[in-house]
Amino acid sequence: MTQPKQKFNNEPSPKTPPSLRHLSEQDLSYLAGFIDGDGCLLSQIIPRKNYKLKFQIRVSITFYQKKSRHWFILWLHKLLKCGVIRIRNDNMSEYTVTGPVFVEPLLLALYPYLRIKRPLAKLILKIIDQVKTVDTKEDFIEVCKLVDKVAQFTDSKKRKNTSLVVQSILFPPVETESISLEIPEKSS
Repeated sequence: MTQPKQKFNNEPSPKTPPSLRHLSEQDLSYLAGFIDGDGCLLSQIIPRKNYKLKFQIRVSITFYQKKSRHWFILWLHKLLKCGVIRIRNDNMSEYTVTGPVFVEPLLLALYPYLRIKRPLAKLILKIIDQVKTVDTKEDFIEVCKLVDKVAQFTDSKKRKNTSLVVQSILFPPVETESISLEIPEKSS
């Protein structure tokens, strides 16, 4: 006996943040599947000279599609009402939603529907949550260590800014004066 196909409710889930209430369960499920396949959830440590702690934690969600299907990226942008679109030199179209103000509600809405990238989404949500409570350099280093864990999910190869780099800049090694210890020769 075959099971009936699951029907999606066209109403937003009660857990969907208000800014995304216009998305149906079907929209959320589709977006989550797209992210699981051709999307990217990312957290990065970005150098910022004018920031108190010299670095920023950036979170983003990116959708990719061949340039020939750029219309789809435009549709996503219209659906989500945030983010930026660019066409790359390699004939790929890219739509990126950046910043915790946009990423957090979107991830919270998509989380129940994600499969492959659910553990990564959970980690990025934890990063977003912990960044809000950073009071000290030590707190910031702990968040940077979580960002390091994101790289394990994303197969990152060109990462330069790690928690160790941040730590070396926020807590530079203390240099001491060299003291010459001359031992007088014994006279016999």
